[in-house]
Order: sequence, then structure tokens, then C-alpha cells
Amino acid sequence: MLRVILELFRIITIILVIGMVMGFIINSIYAIFGINVGNTTGGWIVAMGIFPLLYVLYKNRLQFSGFYKNGGQVKLSNRATTILLCSSVLMLTVAPLFR
Repeated sequence: MLRVILELFRIITIILVIGMVMGFIINSIYAIFGINVGNTTGGWIVAMGIFPLLYVLYKNRLQFSGFYKNGGQVKLSNRATTILLCSSVLMLTVAPLFR
């Protein structure tokens, strides 16, 4: 039970820390081009575009190095990974249009 709680804490930390870093990087890239998506609908689309990236990162890499070990841990299929990454890139690409 303790391992499950530690893994949940780890997942929340990953989402917060890596998500904030990714958001900062993406907003910095937008700022280079003179685009500000903060406090707009585009900002929400950026946030929703980061979540699939974090999910793919966790399911394909990070879950195997955590506290909770289970025989049912498998990577995402190549098709699911491709669909999630493409949808994420699409959201990050169209986000500046909604500012």
C-alpha cells in the first residue's frame, strides 16, 4: 500500500514539475515569435497539449523506474503513441490561433 501511495505522489510530482518546465519552454518558444498565449484560450490548449506528452513519457519510460512494480506494466502501442504525440503537436501548433 505504501508503494502505491509513493507512486501516486511521484506521478503528481512528475505532472507538476515536468509540466511546468514544458509549459515554460513552449511559452518561451512562442515569445521568440512574439506570441503571447497566457490568460487566453490558447493557454488552455497548450496545457491540454502537454498532458498527452506527459502521459506518453510516463507510460513508455517512467513507469518502469517507479516504486510500484507490477507484471501488468506495458508500454503504449506504437499506434497509440503516434496518435497521442500527433494530437499533442497539433494542439501546440494551433494554440496561437486562439489568443
